[in-house]
Amino acid sequence: MTGRLTVACLQVNAGNELDANLQAVTELVRAAKEEHGAHLVLMPEHVAMMGWKREEILAMAAPVSDHVALKTFRALAVDLSLWLHCGTITVQESDGVVVNRTYVFRPDGEIAAFYDKIHMFDADLGNGILCHESLTFFPGDRAVVVKTPWGGLGLSVCYDLRFPLLYRVLAHSGAHFFAVPSAFTPFTGKSHWHVLLRARAIENGCYVFAPAQTGTHTYGHSLIIDPWGTVLADAGNATPGLIVAEVETARVQWARERIPSLRHDRPFALPL
Repeated sequence: MTGRLTVACLQVNAGNELDANLQAVTELVRAAKEEHGAHLVLMPEHVAMMGWKREEILAMAAPVSDHVALKTFRALAVDLSLWLHCGTITVQESDGVVVNRTYVFRPDGEIAAFYDKIHMFDADLGNGILCHESLTFFPGDRAVVVKTPWGGLGLSVCYDLRFPLLYRVLAHSGAHFFAVPSAFTPFTGKSHWHVLLRARAIENGCYVFAPAQTGTHTYGHSLIIDPWGTVLADAGNATPGLIVAEVETARVQWARERIPSLRHDRPFALPL
């Protein structure tokens, strides 16, 4: 883990028109690189298409070999020579299973890693807001840390944020940064988004990069948070755009030396 890097998190208001969504994302990624010198750019959950009904989401799914969004993002990483975290896209596996998947591209266009969202958001929020992701997506079963030139990037998606054990495992597995691409609801976001992201940063002495969807049905507030829990950048909830922060990788070690809780983890027996 060495040096400094410039990180950008996008904030988008994706709809159900693939071409329009990809054009908007491409412009933001180019701005992050060409105007701000970003080394690593991260996109939100469902960045290529945002559907609310099961039928819409399944219609968006495509195999990896034919996925237009994936081809677009690969070409963008190569053209701009940057590390590109592709939020999530809806991927159909060979057996017909559909997953909500993150891809991370290296600057040469090679896939550094991919991650399938583990925790499915099945919740009745009241007032007619009912979410049941498990009816559409098959959950992942593997934690992933991507090796980057600056340190380990632990992958997660949205509802994963509520499961601190995942982030503890990622930190113990070499993560110095957490990616949390999301499409949080306004109802839960206003009460939980900032505090949960800051908690994951503080608990593990990790940077948190949280690109988010905005719009009528999502909370926005893309965030970049340092290992001490300080919010370095907040996109607000009004409009699409991007946030940028200079990340000092030494800050991770600084935070972990002052609160060495990762070294203090101990096994213990469960209650009878």
